[in-house]
Amino acid sequence: MHVAAQAGARLTVTTQAAERAYRAPSGPPGELHNEINVEDGARLDWLPQETILFEGSHLTRRLDGSLAGTGEALIVEPLIFGRAAHGETLRDARFTERVRLRRDGRVIYADGMCLSGDLAAQMQRPATGHGAGALATLIFASPDAARWLPRLRGHIARTPDLTAGASLLTEHLLLMRALAHDGFELRRLLLPVLDDMTNGHVPICWRL
Repeated sequence: MHVAAQAGARLTVTTQAAERAYRAPSGPPGELHNEINVEDGARLDWLPQETILFEGSHLTRRLDGSLAGTGEALIVEPLIFGRAAHGETLRDARFTERVRLRRDGRVIYADGMCLSGDLAAQMQRPATGHGAGALATLIFASPDAARWLPRLRGHIARTPDLTAGASLLTEHLLLMRALAHDGFELRRLLLPVLDDMTNGHVPICWRL
């Protein structure tokens, strides 16, 4: 998918429902490549609902973003490691993700994740998930990013049963990462945060 917000525009992109990565046959992985472009003075809110990984899934995902001038991008990517309510445990799955953001041609953010094999065991480790079954990454690239740091930390403080943190990577780049037992618990943090950061314009599907 290629999405562009032209100068002066405000655009919100979401999904109708959670994205699902089902069991894959042997061979190359399923691939998703999304590109976002934000022109000077525009804002793009990239707010897909959760990606749910199923046992045996094999998915590679890329997000490349290009911002110009004072363009803003709010990006959230929630990920669910099997549906806890269904007793699903991922003992054999593969997931690779790469995110790159550039402003005026210069890389301002680069991150990646590669998980393979027994994902349940890997997420039990203290240095990876500490038992979490869901995670989310939120990125806000904006000249106004610094103002939002205390507000994000306030939301995190109101959900003490989750593991989450927010930091300014630069004056104009804010990052939050959150871990939760399941997708329901993750939304308890994400929905108020997104409601706040979009001034109440979270897509209706997020509230169903």
